[in-house]
Amino acid sequence: MIKRYFFYFLSCFLSLPAFAQFRIEVSGVGLTQVPVVIAPFRGQEALPQKISEIIKADLERSGQFRVIPSPAGVFDESSRPELSSLRQAGADAFASGSATKLADGRFDVRFRLWDVVKGQDLGGRSFAVNAPDLRLAAHRVADDIYEKLTGDKGVFSTRIAYVTKAGQRYQLWVADADGENAQSALASPEPIISPAWSPDGNQLAYVSFESRKPVVYVHNVGTGKRRLIANFKGSNSAPAWSPDGTTLALTLSRDGGSQLFLLPAVGGEPRRLMQSPSIDTEPVFSPDGQHIYFVSDRGGSPQIYRVAVSGQGAERVTFTGSYNISPSISQDGRWLAYISRVGGAFKLHLMNLAEGTVSAITDSAADESPSFSPNGRMLVYATQQQGREALMTSTLDGKVKARLSGQQGDIREPHWGPFFK
Repeated sequence: MIKRYFFYFLSCFLSLPAFAQFRIEVSGVGLTQVPVVIAPFRGQEALPQKISEIIKADLERSGQFRVIPSPAGVFDESSRPELSSLRQAGADAFASGSATKLADGRFDVRFRLWDVVKGQDLGGRSFAVNAPDLRLAAHRVADDIYEKLTGDKGVFSTRIAYVTKAGQRYQLWVADADGENAQSALASPEPIISPAWSPDGNQLAYVSFESRKPVVYVHNVGTGKRRLIANFKGSNSAPAWSPDGTTLALTLSRDGGSQLFLLPAVGGEPRRLMQSPSIDTEPVFSPDGQHIYFVSDRGGSPQIYRVAVSGQGAERVTFTGSYNISPSISQDGRWLAYISRVGGAFKLHLMNLAEGTVSAITDSAADESPSFSPNGRMLVYATQQQGREALMTSTLDGKVKARLSGQQGDIREPHWGPFFK
């Protein structure tokens, strides 16, 4: 059975420990990394979160940076570092800052970045935040450093969604991109699967079994309110948003079999995408909204196909391996991530869509649910390590991976949210 909701429905009945706070474990070394110094922020010792440590972890997890030790001394955003000694230490960039409590109880977080090689002040920013948002401020500093030094937008202040099960309790979580600061968006005694972020990052579509069958809801993350979007005859599963947020692609069995439909995001009557006797499921839109990638057994085994949103011209995309599922497309349309069964193991693979070349990203055996970061430079996915479910991120070359794991708690079906609008 290749249908996504059955694939995960069965896995949801595994007994999982209770959710706990994550810790980040980074492994691997990228081929080219910017050596950078992140000095301890002045005033951070009085804070519950060490801002410089959050920034370091963000940058290292991206695979683009190698953090080297900070020189002795106290630095802040007004400091001019000794560039010659930093160059001798092998640093290409230096960042320092401060965190100061304001009279109204908020914190003023400031930083400045230096190009050590060119001797240039690359500027900085300041953020006035409440105490609960100190982590977010650190992520935003990391975003700015990442963008100034790579030219790409940073994703550290974005969010991920995922599902856990503890006993007979299922929860949908929204967390920072590093897995920390998790907030429960929904709890249910019945399975919750297939969370999918809307393009504006304000809503999550997901499948719930609380009606004793799979139905699709759209949940407002800010207000906690939700609306039932698909409760047609049979099963309703695998929601995916169009890039403009006006349409949901989903799998319905109301006409018999599992077929792809397009449904207005506000609800209404769905339009069947194709006429097919096969099982078609796991739709995902191309970034330009003109095509839908999906999984079908029309060739005899689960493979990934692409079809125009008009329903015309379905074509097979994956040819390596006999079992390929869970497609995810990068925002620039260059890459297809998916899960391929190799000798009984389920491994994360990456395809260059222009060239058709495929590479295995992992050496694990139970990977699930890949999802691209909004800048297309990283992937988040679920896997098993030492008999436990784990949330992982990886660079596209597979060289640098980070495990976001807690003392307890197994997780499933991560989905990386968009940039904040």
